[in-house]
Amino acid sequence: MQKKNTTVHLLILDPSQNDAEVLVSLLRNSGRAARAHRVTSEEDLEEALRTSNWDLMLARDIEQDVSPDSALNLIKRLDKDIPVILLTPDFDRERTVAVMKMGAKATVPADYSDLIMLTVNRELASLSERHQRRTLESHLRESEQRCQLLLESSKDAIAYINDGMHIYANQSYMDFFGYDDIDELMCIPLLDTLNSGSHSAYKEFMKAFAEHKEDGMSLKCTAKRSDDTELDIIIKVSAATYDGEPCTQVVVLPEQNNAELEEKLKQISSQDLLTGLYNRQHLMDVLGKVIVTAGENNQTGGLAYIALDDFMQVKSQLGIAGADLLLGDIANILRDKVGDDMTLARLSDDAFGLLSLPCQETKLAEISESIRKAVEDHLFEISGKTIQLTVSIGIAAITENSPKAADLLGRAHTASSEVCKMEGHEKGNGVLVYNPAAYEALDESNSIEAIQKALDEDRFRLLYQPIINLRGEGEEHYEAFVRMLNKDNEEVSPYDFLPPAGPSDTAIKIDRWVVLKTIKHLASHRAKGHDTRLFLNITGETIQDKTFSAWLSVALKAARLPGDALVFQLREGDANNYMKQAKEFAKSLHELHCKVSISQFGCALNPFNTLKHVDVDYVKIDGSFTEEIQKSEEVKDEIKEMVKSLQSSGKLTIIPLVENAAVLATLWQAGVNYIQGYYLQAPVPEMDYDFGDQ
Repeated sequence: MQKKNTTVHLLILDPSQNDAEVLVSLLRNSGRAARAHRVTSEEDLEEALRTSNWDLMLARDIEQDVSPDSALNLIKRLDKDIPVILLTPDFDRERTVAVMKMGAKATVPADYSDLIMLTVNRELASLSERHQRRTLESHLRESEQRCQLLLESSKDAIAYINDGMHIYANQSYMDFFGYDDIDELMCIPLLDTLNSGSHSAYKEFMKAFAEHKEDGMSLKCTAKRSDDTELDIIIKVSAATYDGEPCTQVVVLPEQNNAELEEKLKQISSQDLLTGLYNRQHLMDVLGKVIVTAGENNQTGGLAYIALDDFMQVKSQLGIAGADLLLGDIANILRDKVGDDMTLARLSDDAFGLLSLPCQETKLAEISESIRKAVEDHLFEISGKTIQLTVSIGIAAITENSPKAADLLGRAHTASSEVCKMEGHEKGNGVLVYNPAAYEALDESNSIEAIQKALDEDRFRLLYQPIINLRGEGEEHYEAFVRMLNKDNEEVSPYDFLPPAGPSDTAIKIDRWVVLKTIKHLASHRAKGHDTRLFLNITGETIQDKTFSAWLSVALKAARLPGDALVFQLREGDANNYMKQAKEFAKSLHELHCKVSISQFGCALNPFNTLKHVDVDYVKIDGSFTEEIQKSEEVKDEIKEMVKSLQSSGKLTIIPLVENAAVLATLWQAGVNYIQGYYLQAPVPEMDYDFGDQ
């Protein structure tokens, strides 16, 4: 609770100086010390909001130079957490509802002094609690980051092993042993990273540790790196847990301290090797700290998301090597335009990030405009070709009210993607500042905050649609679909709310929510005697999530559900875009005995090429073929040939969107294994289809 002697920094919106003084006196007479400023114009209000911190606004709801509505809109646009109380001539229900939708906390009749003070005290107490909560949340995030940094950013090479196999390794460990990807180390015995002369000593050492469990036990031995070079090391082991499972923590140190190596490892962990800029992880780490600083010190900063317009088309023209040269040139332009006090990083193949604190978003917008113009005016000479490029830049303000780092990056990305909707910027090439007020409603086209709110409020629903075996084998298969209830209580797909190619956190959250809920439901359903298998759709973001398989393993164990009860379904487009990751993803799922399916098959230029690299058990042919099957004999023949080819390679085939008996007959003749569609049953909340009636 806020103490009574705490000075209240008060904004007053009132055309009368005398009435404003009365309000200040009211607070002081109630034991509230107040430092007040009466707003005289919109410019005055914006200046006050940008340059000072305020605890409360009291606004007289009468005609004046600055209307309460415009004040509420400006507060929302600048993302300020300032309680606004409207003082009205009398109580008006419609007006109260309208202004509260705009962000006001309450309306109070201006003559009710006692009610005004009760409302003021309530809102100040609520504000104080919000400040405390944000402080605690920032401290929690900081603690979590510190814990993770003990692993990820430690100069020490750290790994977790279970039954002698690697299940986790930090970047220093991978760099130490010469591995580029954690997937290369997963499930490799630690023994294989030592030379043959150290094997016996290591086995005896681990046997002794298993017996005595003395943390900090050490062994001198010789490591064998991926390039077959050898290095004398010291291994230290301790008991630990990973994802709730007991394991052994291993710390590997060079026998002789190598300062140069340590510095190199530190540099590599935070640097994008192609451009020499910071990498995404470094920027996100700094951003998390900056948000904490902004909250604690009431500072304002900004984050710019710099997206290269039509980069995929440019990349196809130049090839990979040429595109890399282009990215290097762009990085040099950015360096020239950015001050030393700013953090510049490469976020992805076609995006950069720029972070500054303290900095007003207007100043960052000026810097961003200079970057935009510099890129537009530059003629890039790559492999004898002259390339012109533009950028779309989105800016998100960092304030005391900012969300966590991933969501703030989402705001900047959203603003960047919205540039093309601005008049005259259909192809991008512009700068846009994110306006929080524009993305509050659940029915807006792009709202990560809306999704998170729906998750927090349990407004997600699962529906199940049966998948029927045409060969009459009586198997029970369903596909799970997730729906979100919007503000009008209508079912929508949450994935439709995500920005295209945006930050991955929210998509991963949805996927994991679906997996956990379906696992729980399926375990209960199978306990009743059903041998049911569920198809779960996975986004491209989860395909790239290297922690998913380890997380899934824990979830399956907790539910005592066999892996083969789940079929994870990847879209053909995602499998093609992330071929390497999809290959490893499918492999990791098969190691857990899960099945893998690919959906929307047949839309790629060379769909069978995907199957050469990604090992799948089921193939769901794209629904467009089903829609055309009755219109064209060519499509019928195409489906028959596709099914025949797929089945000859050991794949089970599924046809969706079956709407009538005529299509069913055609698919039977084509030899399709499974079908699904509204002709059989629409998606419903329960797995209650009678498979015995097939």
